[in-house]
Amino acid sequence: MAVNREWFEKDYYQVLGVAHDAGQKEIVKAYRRLARQLHPDANPGDPGAEERFKEVSAAYDVLGDEAKRAEYDEVRSMGPVGGGPGGFSFNAGDMDGAGGGLGDFLGQMFGRRSRGDGGVSGVGPRRGADLRAELTIGFEDAVRGITTTLYLTSDAQCSTCHGSGAKPGTSPQVCPTCAGRGVVDDNQGLFSFSSPCRTCQGTGVVIPEPCTTCHGSGVERRQREVQTRIPAGVADGQAIKLKGRGAPGRNGGPPGDLLVEIHVTPHARFARQGNNLTVRVPVTFPQVALGGNVEVPTLDGAHVTLRLPPGTQSGSRHRVRSKGITSRKGTGDMIVTVDVVVPASLSDEQRSAIEQLAAASVAEEVT
Repeated sequence: MAVNREWFEKDYYQVLGVAHDAGQKEIVKAYRRLARQLHPDANPGDPGAEERFKEVSAAYDVLGDEAKRAEYDEVRSMGPVGGGPGGFSFNAGDMDGAGGGLGDFLGQMFGRRSRGDGGVSGVGPRRGADLRAELTIGFEDAVRGITTTLYLTSDAQCSTCHGSGAKPGTSPQVCPTCAGRGVVDDNQGLFSFSSPCRTCQGTGVVIPEPCTTCHGSGVERRQREVQTRIPAGVADGQAIKLKGRGAPGRNGGPPGDLLVEIHVTPHARFARQGNNLTVRVPVTFPQVALGGNVEVPTLDGAHVTLRLPPGTQSGSRHRVRSKGITSRKGTGDMIVTVDVVVPASLSDEQRSAIEQLAAASVAEEVT
């Protein structure tokens, strides 16, 4: 088991706020909620939120992997580290016939290895952080899809040293303290424990002449442009993931992703319900009373003909098949709501006709 001491000391279930028997979907949901809430981009200048974000990420790294989670649960069942009340201890007799198994277990438990096993490797590649951005587009662009450019100010690979951290013309060198391992050994009797090298901060390399732009970090904060294709049918509030367009990785690790939250401006005439396109159309009283054809506008400027049956009521909804919004989930319909418009003024001929209709209606009620 590749475990470490923190597994004994921290209850990752409590960190994510889930029960010990929570399903994987519940764990993923809890992590995403906390990650959005605590992400450094959402809490600039708040070291407490950043620390909690790291803690939540560490918890999800274990509980989000079913194999690691099973090992974590097994280790936690042993109780806290150390002897005394609530802990565990061992004596020389416990090691008879162990074949080095106990030494291996303790070495893994503390993230170290026992003396003579070749030591511990240094800090490996780390994936870059995910970044978030927002994009506002028009209603029609959301329906049809659009290729656009995002303008971001974020961490990016240093343009001067190309991520090496070293001044141009020079290069990083192997750390003389740890010989490139990233860790140093501390001999304590039977075991040789290891800890991150303080000279190179666990990277295994030192930079004698740091880059003047990024000061040796390999990363600079600058403006950059990201071109992307927003797919047709994207909805307001939907997030688009751009893989590999987030913050740069460290120690040769891959970059993170860029999550773009879409905001769609309302249309003057059309609206949306799922993949259905909705529109309200004014009609006259004769059209709904006698029935007839009504011209309904579409987003592309054309019209479709809607046949109203006699006696159609104002406010009724009518479906035009396959004239809605097309997305990955399919194509919706157009939902047309008819609104009877009462004229503000009448001609003498119109007034006379309506008076005759009113008289006929009264006579019909009497009989």
